[in-house]
Amino acid sequence: MEFLSYFSHVFEPVSLLLLIGGTIGGLILGATPGLSPTMAVALLIPFTFHLQPSQGLILLGAAYTSTVAGGAVSAILLKIPGAPANIATALDGNEMAKKGEGAKALHLAFMSSAVGGIIGVLLLIFLTPTLAKWALAFGPSHLFWIAILGVTVIGTLDSKSFVKGLLSGCIGLWLSMIGYDDIQGAERFIFTDALTGGINIIAALIGLFAIPQVLDMLSKGRARSAMDAIEVRHQSLTASFKEMVSNMRALSIGTVVGSIIGLIPGVGGQIAGLVAYDQARKFSPEKDKFGTGHAEGVIAAESANNAMVGPSLVPLLTLSIPGSPTAAVLLGGLLIHGIFPGSDLFKNHAAVAWTFIDSMLIGQVLMVIFGIYIANLAAKIAQVPRSILAAGVFILAVFGAYSVQQSMGDVHVMIVLGIAMYVLEKFGFSAAPLVLGLILGPIAESNFLQGSLIAGAQDGAVIYFLTGYLNLFLIALVVASVGYAFWSTMTSRRELEKSQKSGLMR
Repeated sequence: MEFLSYFSHVFEPVSLLLLIGGTIGGLILGATPGLSPTMAVALLIPFTFHLQPSQGLILLGAAYTSTVAGGAVSAILLKIPGAPANIATALDGNEMAKKGEGAKALHLAFMSSAVGGIIGVLLLIFLTPTLAKWALAFGPSHLFWIAILGVTVIGTLDSKSFVKGLLSGCIGLWLSMIGYDDIQGAERFIFTDALTGGINIIAALIGLFAIPQVLDMLSKGRARSAMDAIEVRHQSLTASFKEMVSNMRALSIGTVVGSIIGLIPGVGGQIAGLVAYDQARKFSPEKDKFGTGHAEGVIAAESANNAMVGPSLVPLLTLSIPGSPTAAVLLGGLLIHGIFPGSDLFKNHAAVAWTFIDSMLIGQVLMVIFGIYIANLAAKIAQVPRSILAAGVFILAVFGAYSVQQSMGDVHVMIVLGIAMYVLEKFGFSAAPLVLGLILGPIAESNFLQGSLIAGAQDGAVIYFLTGYLNLFLIALVVASVGYAFWSTMTSRRELEKSQKSGLMR
């Protein structure tokens, strides 16, 4: 219980001000498309140079957690995920906003994020030594099967057609191959200089979600849209809290999935949110409501992407292995102050480590307080006239795409992908499985190639990838996921045929 003795350090005037400032700033940055948690933390590192190590980490940790949650604002209100971790949130959150339930969706998002985040930090506090040993068990073969498990989600993710969902995912997997091969340096599908470094995930994310929204608003001319006529209904915090508690199944699934995936180095919050969303739908008796504005979808996605924050720091603090891109930036923040993570961190720098972790726990509470206040104001964005909203979204999209690498090439890629997605949506294709394929492609490919190189020096690829308890367990999950997706599709088809026949008989 050593961590309890360092809570007072968090409430020192400078530390508390940094915690509050980092939380509010993170919420605002997270709601801005293109400004991912990794970028937010990287932008703040120069401000920590003249701070004490614990104070600098408090600022960075607050920005990390609140940026992940803040991305739900644009995901829900504009269907533009603030970061890859909020992709799944947009699926049901935006539909709720269209029904006038934007405030309710934001309340659920921030409350669920806090629950998942607190549990994730508690895991970091109490199970760090055990979890660190478990994290070391994951090698290239295991990460490859985890990526394949994610691929099995593609077919049923936000698509009315299983086949179109798979095709969208395949397009995303192909897009992920553009650029130079990270292992062998081979050039692939580089049609222009803008594609030399591959397709940046943030630019793609903005283009695939934002540009179709802009084109859809502009295509309707001056006629009033459903969004223009929306009345944003007031939602009490008590009612939102009761609804979250009533959906304990989705909250539990999101928290568990996020905690597990956060611990695995290199996977990230975007996978946690999407996998949790998929699992919540599979276990829900109301799976047909997902994608139509169902609260369970928002709760599962947001609890997962914040639950992964704490566990993602376990391999960083104990093994010097960043569990996510943002954790890698935090590693830089530690090294700048002469603090080297490892097995002796909690012995040599106990005050810094425990003050940082305690601040993340308190930061979750502050994130809910400020997030809900922002939610009540931000929900009114649904009443902005379409012409003004379209212009504002496009400006944010260009700014977000350019800011990632200060490259107009990313802006061009964003626009091309956005126009293509707008056309594909007319034929029933969806952006979510396409983005998932784009994210999973590099993870699956790089780990397969690394595993193949390791296997070549051992007993061969078959034994390396298909033996071992963890490999077999992950393979079983892949088979079960594919089987369930096929069974669910066939069941839905039979039910549709029965309803059609009963309709004709009447």
